[in-house]
Amino acid sequence: MARLRYQLVLLLIIVCLTTYELHVHAADGVKVGEGVVKIDCDGRCKGRCSKSSRTKLCLRACNSCCSRCNCVPPGTAGNHHLCPCYASITTRGGRLKCP
Repeated sequence: MARLRYQLVLLLIIVCLTTYELHVHAADGVKVGEGVVKIDCDGRCKGRCSKSSRTKLCLRACNSCCSRCNCVPPGTAGNHHLCPCYASITTRGGRLKCP
């Protein structure tokens, strides 16, 4: 009987620690769907648009694309191949929407 209690307490401690670790690692983003973590679009887009001459316009477009794709290519320009969804969004005129 004492051994069973010991095993249950040990199991409870393991479950609590695992839950805590998952909660700590998911603190960077909000869980979306099954195991997908939403990225920080504001932070990534600020970096992406930091050298743009029209910062507000760039941020608006970037945040729109990021919210759809959950991805922003690294750097201030280019690297669209690293985020295919981001690279495929176009305006009504057929131009690339995402900076």
